Amino acid sequence: MKKQLLRVLLVISFLTSAAASLAQPKREFRAAWIQCVNGQFMNMPAQTMQNTLARQLDMLQQTGCNAIIFQVRAECDALYANAKEPWSRFLTGEQGKAPTPLWDPLQWMVEQCHRRNMELHAWINPYRAKTKFTKQLDAGHIAIKHPERVFPYDGQMILNPALQENRDYICDIIADIVSRYDIDGLHMDDYFYPYPAAGQTIPDAVCFSRDNNGIKDIGDWRRYNVNLFVKQAGETIHKIKPWVKFGISPFGIYRNKQSDPHNGSRTNGLQNYDDLYADVLLWVNNGWIDYCVPQLYWQIGHTAADYEELICWWNRHCSKRPLYIGEDVERTVKYPDPKNGNTHQLNAKMSLHNRLPNVKGTVLWYAKAAVDNIGNYSTLLHENYWKNPVLQPSMTFLSDKAPKKVKKVKVLDIDSHTVLFWTAPQGNDWQTAPCQYAVYAFPQGEKADLKSGRHLVAITGDTFIRLPHVNGKTKYTYVITALNRIHNESKAVKKKVRL
Repeated sequence: MKKQLLRVLLVISFLTSAAASLAQPKREFRAAWIQCVNGQFMNMPAQTMQNTLARQLDMLQQTGCNAIIFQVRAECDALYANAKEPWSRFLTGEQGKAPTPLWDPLQWMVEQCHRRNMELHAWINPYRAKTKFTKQLDAGHIAIKHPERVFPYDGQMILNPALQENRDYICDIIADIVSRYDIDGLHMDDYFYPYPAAGQTIPDAVCFSRDNNGIKDIGDWRRYNVNLFVKQAGETIHKIKPWVKFGISPFGIYRNKQSDPHNGSRTNGLQNYDDLYADVLLWVNNGWIDYCVPQLYWQIGHTAADYEELICWWNRHCSKRPLYIGEDVERTVKYPDPKNGNTHQLNAKMSLHNRLPNVKGTVLWYAKAAVDNIGNYSTLLHENYWKNPVLQPSMTFLSDKAPKKVKKVKVLDIDSHTVLFWTAPQGNDWQTAPCQYAVYAFPQGEKADLKSGRHLVAITGDTFIRLPHVNGKTKYTYVITALNRIHNESKAVKKKVRL
């Protein structure tokens, strides 16, 4: 009787745990930005930097992250081994100076992320050639070699977006990164034309009058220039590796209603379209980018840029490509929930994520704030929203093909542990070759339904998984599927197991 009761309690516990994660989707992008431009790695010895990054990756993996966006090009420089642009001062303290001992941060991050079954997206700033606080450029820097191709603005140097040679130059850099590194995505943030500075004018009037392509308004012309680049960048990436995802993270406001009564949001702030000349919705609707991550760094109730207004706006207008939300960790825990002053806004924001059908993921700004678990943010996120593993969001517009199902599934007892093994299916190309595997566990009596992700227990690059011990008598059905580079899923193979 006691044994039967124990079995019942174990099954109830399993089902209760599954029910708790019922709201969790099967597919979701869960990422964090790791930036270099704040100087956090400057002059840091290689081993110290690797230890710091490894700790961050471990903590982010524990929180539930399945992707990292790592900044590798902040000002036409490189945090990777590159003969085309100089080493970054944000790595060694001096632009053009190689790290000693020589190592490649991007290659190291790709390997470390993949070892943890996380994607790595290489993050570049396309046009910024010099930040405001950089004092000296290397002799091989593009702004030194071709000063006619940059313009100064607010202490910065900007590659002129109007010039085709600059678009070609940036796409050549992109092609180099994509071809040489096993990255999963190529990412850009919100720096297109520079953010407006009081009393300053973008010095491109002569260029506009000389070569405006018949466009009469300078704002339309600037947007046209950026549009040409975004389209070219996406085509460059997918020509080399069709599975590498092209994502952009724009400023959080597309347009205010005051500027666009039909399509604008009820906000009053800087605008992508009018101030940065970034027509984000055009890129999404034309399929020029593969995902969009608006930076919604404000709080619910912000007077000029209310978070709830903006996430609902993006959900309505950005449905043609996967939509992820850029979340500011520090501001989220700084402000109280408008409906419950005793807690911060994480739960309120994530509830909005869950009820908006086009929101497919989250990117945390920034990684260290999540790692430091300020306001108990990461713990709460993991315990309530990122408890179970998830697949990457579907991108069938890249490919709808999937691997064949796994073969020769068997259970073996090895050193007193129960291990589930399988054999990888054969694949002819990136679409049909298995890259990882999804493993589901269903208690006896429950249908093995893969439409929900609540029974997904692991995503692994191995062809085996160690199973938990229950009491040696409880029956489960394990299901294994093969995944390709964009997580298209094969047909399922089942195996009944006593644990």
